[in-house]
Amino acid sequence: MRLLPSILILSAALSAAAGCTSGPAVRVDKSPTVNLAEYKTFGFYDHSSNDRGQYSSIMTVRLQQATRTQLEKLGYTYDSHDPQLRVNFLMRVTDKQEIHTNPGLFYRPRIGGSLETVDYKAGTLNIDLVDVHTNAVVWQGVAEGRVSRDATQNPGPAVDTVVAEIFQRFHL
Repeated sequence: MRLLPSILILSAALSAAAGCTSGPAVRVDKSPTVNLAEYKTFGFYDHSSNDRGQYSSIMTVRLQQATRTQLEKLGYTYDSHDPQLRVNFLMRVTDKQEIHTNPGLFYRPRIGGSLETVDYKAGTLNIDLVDVHTNAVVWQGVAEGRVSRDATQNPGPAVDTVVAEIFQRFHL
């Protein structure tokens, strides 16, 4: 599993997931056959396996820091060499449109009514916990939402917020 290669896509997608005015819609799922309490350590997939070379993007580092904070609060220990779980991130961003109508006089569009098209970006952030020995996802948290201008301009706090919201729904 790999992170998406483009820093711009990562930034926009995370902002989309984190930047909803009312907060992102968050859902989680876990494998019914796995006891998450049996895992003690976690690590991240090696960023050098992506097609950008031997470095991490700023967004990757932010995601890792926020996720590490949340997993350590849950009692897991970070182990970069031999973890039981590896964390993977998947982010997507799509362009969306909404059409707003102004009904006009007597609620009839033909008498003074108008249509307005609003363009925006919507994004999804998935955080997967993968069992190293079976190479299977054992837990997944997903946040979906609309990009806010604030989250785009200041992604650091948005990353912390959305990752914390995802892990608030983590149950052993």
